[in-house]
Amino acid sequence: MYRQIQRHHSVLFSSMTSIRLHRSWTHRMNFLGVIFVGMILLEAFLALASPSAAHPVVESQGQVAETKVKLGLNWKPEPQFGGFYAAQVHGLDREAKIKLEIAPGGSGTPTIQMLATKKLDYAIASADEVVMARARGVDVLALMAVYQTNPQGIMVHAERGFKSLDDVFRSEGTLALQKGLPYAQYLMAKHGQGAKVSIVPYVGGISNFALDGRHSQQCFVTSEPLLAAQQKLKTKVFLVADSGYNPYTTVLVTRGDVWKSQADQVRRVRELFRKGWEQYLRDASATDRRMAELNPSMDPQTFKASGEAQRRLIETPNGIGHMEIGRWRELSRQLRELKLIDREVKAEELLPGL
Repeated sequence: MYRQIQRHHSVLFSSMTSIRLHRSWTHRMNFLGVIFVGMILLEAFLALASPSAAHPVVESQGQVAETKVKLGLNWKPEPQFGGFYAAQVHGLDREAKIKLEIAPGGSGTPTIQMLATKKLDYAIASADEVVMARARGVDVLALMAVYQTNPQGIMVHAERGFKSLDDVFRSEGTLALQKGLPYAQYLMAKHGQGAKVSIVPYVGGISNFALDGRHSQQCFVTSEPLLAAQQKLKTKVFLVADSGYNPYTTVLVTRGDVWKSQADQVRRVRELFRKGWEQYLRDASATDRRMAELNPSMDPQTFKASGEAQRRLIETPNGIGHMEIGRWRELSRQLRELKLIDREVKAEELLPGL
């Protein structure tokens, strides 16, 4: 967040060698003192009125002045971020007096690290990343969770006839998996004992899947299965969430110091993105066109199909972004059992009183 400029003033007064002062000199010093204090007050006012001030200012009409915020994504502009871009495309940010900058990401973008080093004001991360960062001492807070059901899954060839993830692990073939990821470690702990499948590194894309009928791989249900369908491949996807590991993802986070010093701004940003997601789910067309300009590698048909595929993972009777404290507690327990964190992270540490 924007750091408020601090100015330090020091005045050196020489010792007085005379006990008595002329009245005219006293008047002059008093006059200069008034000017000096006035200059300090004016500087303080100008600093607070500056657009780079940490706190939004109240204008004379009682309105909140525009605040600049920077949001960092952990992947390219795609439907999983549609609501954030919708806030820009439909001018919701301007209505909320927020000047929004969105920084796209890529593979391995360290959004929480960038947040902690104050390169970002807000960031997108997965819930397990948030808990693990908190366990390491990073003062990160979760504000809202877009995906209520985690979209991570295992994609298999439909003709293999698998009925469960147990079938995948107990059958010969290959499974492309990023073994270092928390969900992969969870699957290995639950299904890996006595497994017949060979675990191989995940290299991205679906080229190996398309070439080998005995090859299975990790996927996002909003991405790789759609690519496979374009190539006329019949697939089946097992959600990791159905196996018992279901962390929220596309989680909006900020730092604890931002919440403590600018709670009103944090609430406004959260409400802005909630409205953005409502707008995107109502009508994604304009936002998809804008994201396609920013990410031409995805065609319009895939934008539409991906947006439709994610809807059931996002919508909840409790509203966009809803989070339950019990799910954060369960996630912390699971990560502790997997030895991915060395201390219990209380859910109350992660959720500010919004």
